[in-house]
Amino acid sequence: MSLQIGIVGLPNVGKSTLFKALTKKEVIIENYPFATIDPNIGIVTVPDARLQPLSEMSKSIKITPTVIEFVDIAGLVKNAHKGEGLGNQFLATIREVDAIIHLIRVFEDTNIHHVDGSINPVRDEDTIKIELIMADLTTIEKRIKATEPKAKMGDKRLTTELEIYQKAKILLEDEKWLEDEKWSTEERTLLKETNLLSMKPVIHVANIKEPHNTTSNLSINIKEELEISSLSRSEQQDLGVTETGIDKLIVLSYETLGLISFITTGEQETRAWTVTNGFTAPQAAGVIHTDFEKGFIKADVINWQDILKSGSWSAARDQGLVRTEGKEYIIQDGDVILFKTN
Repeated sequence: MSLQIGIVGLPNVGKSTLFKALTKKEVIIENYPFATIDPNIGIVTVPDARLQPLSEMSKSIKITPTVIEFVDIAGLVKNAHKGEGLGNQFLATIREVDAIIHLIRVFEDTNIHHVDGSINPVRDEDTIKIELIMADLTTIEKRIKATEPKAKMGDKRLTTELEIYQKAKILLEDEKWLEDEKWSTEERTLLKETNLLSMKPVIHVANIKEPHNTTSNLSINIKEELEISSLSRSEQQDLGVTETGIDKLIVLSYETLGLISFITTGEQETRAWTVTNGFTAPQAAGVIHTDFEKGFIKADVINWQDILKSGSWSAARDQGLVRTEGKEYIIQDGDVILFKTN
């Protein structure tokens, strides 16, 4: 399951530095707009404190955490939806991701140019939001123009679609972020298929230099986080760092994508597997191997804390803590599972 988080913001807000801290991947970091033209993509491990103790219990040879992908998208500028600053190219990249990190610059630094000449997080946040909304308005207007003639001929399905597009158009004209609005399942499905930017969930991240009150989901000193990311886990622990801001952001990104993890553990490997929240047991089995979904019989399931307390699969079974679940079972985050297939 390959889902992507796109890092979006104005030029020189710290996107490439954040990407480097996330992925430890060398990218261009320069003090001028459009240093990043082609998007950088990095695969990032999702921190999971459950894996190490489960591995020790099972005496596993290796540990395999789950991952998500981050995309470093070049800085947008005002009027990007009209093509300013290579806007069309960047907007197309944003359309391909599943969720957005909107990075907002809060820190002051006279050595780092701000594209608008001053630090104003509220203004900057609105600039990006409106650019994406205006791009969506163009998309919706094209959809309405293409659908309207056919809907007038009496096609009920297209008439319904047209009504949804028109509803979205009114909201976009009022500068509303569509993901935040209430939609029926049918409406939401159609708008997602239309690949609208404002139908993507957003994590607002403030790039700070010192503690600062913001309305963002997360505030991070990204320059400091980059320095921390260069240290080993043991070196971080020596400094008293048990969970970095980057760790928090990765976990929040994972949750924002609507993802959870189930775990398999044994002598060969303890591994976290990514599934969408709401997956059934056969669907989860299919993540391991497509044939497992087709041949699913049942699943032995136990919560990760319960198996740790018991000390082993066999002890947990003796204590009656292992449940046998069938095809209708909905996977829970932290389930440790042994699938039975034919």
